[in-house]
Amino acid sequence: MSTTQTVDVLITTAFLAPGDEVDRILTGAGLSTRHEPGLDALSADDRRTLLQGVRAIIAGTRPLGGEDLDHAENLEVIVRTGVGYDSVDVDTATRHGIPVCITAGANRQAVAEHVFALLLASARRIPENIGNLADGRWEQLTGRELRGATLGILGLGSIGKAVARIGGAFDMDIVAYDPYFDEDFAAANGVRRADLEEVLAQSDFVTLHLFLDESTHNLLDAKRLSLMKSDAIVINTARGGIIDEQALVDAVVAGAIGGAALDVFAEEPLPSTSPLLHTPGILATTHVAGATREARGESGRIAATTVIDVLGGGDPRFVVNPDYQGVPA
Repeated sequence: MSTTQTVDVLITTAFLAPGDEVDRILTGAGLSTRHEPGLDALSADDRRTLLQGVRAIIAGTRPLGGEDLDHAENLEVIVRTGVGYDSVDVDTATRHGIPVCITAGANRQAVAEHVFALLLASARRIPENIGNLADGRWEQLTGRELRGATLGILGLGSIGKAVARIGGAFDMDIVAYDPYFDEDFAAANGVRRADLEEVLAQSDFVTLHLFLDESTHNLLDAKRLSLMKSDAIVINTARGGIIDEQALVDAVVAGAIGGAALDVFAEEPLPSTSPLLHTPGILATTHVAGATREARGESGRIAATTVIDVLGGGDPRFVVNPDYQGVPA
């Protein structure tokens, strides 16, 4: 039987590695580290033994479930290297009095730029053009310009605002929906406010920047997709579960919408047999919108400093479950 060994910081984020900047920051503060990007691949006994001695977790996108957190008797903080935290069982963390933090703002620009990489690839039919040329077909496909097109933004938070600014530079008409709409930002950046259905009906391109929770799961279902223009493009760099993926495939195949460009999926890694990979008009990338050197570096630094602060008796940053306070561990 394995013996519990105390590890100050367990790191499951795949893009962090032993000896990197984050590791040096943590060990320089006197903290021990262990990297386990495949935590969920460990046996239940090994995972339980490891988690029992952990004080902090810097977590990636792989699941960190309630059973895991129930075994983490010494855990003081979880930091997700990103802004999405649906991979963490926040309710269980809250019940144990553990703050769950994100690295807010670290990948804002990276994600916003990837939105336009996908948007331009779709609008100018770049993957199709490259494929035709590789197959020996010299076809000069007709694309679309962004200037004057309507860009619909669902979720005008930090990333949505960065997208709006870039869209404005392309001279696009910007319309947005957000339950907590920032009127001052909208007025300063020429963003029109509309409800969800109005955004879908008016937009040539719709980009998603909402959190995934019960209220947004399958938000874009068959009914809402039917409201969109027949040549409209959907871009999703938020979370896969926000779109009903089968309804999306059906809409693209039927010509009800023009296509989609996706970086996130309900199931990740995306199975090679998924129709999302085999439907003309749908582009897919491997959840890399935030995967720049700059964004990953900043995310890691925020995570490391947050862990050091909390383990040193300070307050956590960017907490998503403020109700953890006062809850006995």
